[in-house]
Amino acid sequence: MDTATACFGNKDNGKMIVAASDELWAGGKICGKMFTMRCVRGTNAVPNPCHGGSITVKIVDRCPGCNGTLNLSKEAFASITNPVAGKIVIDYHQ
Repeated sequence: MDTATACFGNKDNGKMIVAASDELWAGGKICGKMFTMRCVRGTNAVPNPCHGGSITVKIVDRCPGCNGTLNLSKEAFASITNPVAGKIVIDYHQ
């Protein structure tokens, strides 16, 4: 996320960051929360896109209109799955 975020403006929050969908946003109360997540499976034809293991990410932005719950940065996404997977099912908890 190379632009200002809804939570922290232009502050650098690193690369392992995500944006929360409207369902999780809660008026911004989720800002700064840390979540551990892992790839469960892909949603398209890419065979076995998950790398295994888990990552810890920080909520830094809002993703209105996202069709999922969390929108991962490119770096966070690539660390748990094949980037060509496009969309994956994740398991996550705070």
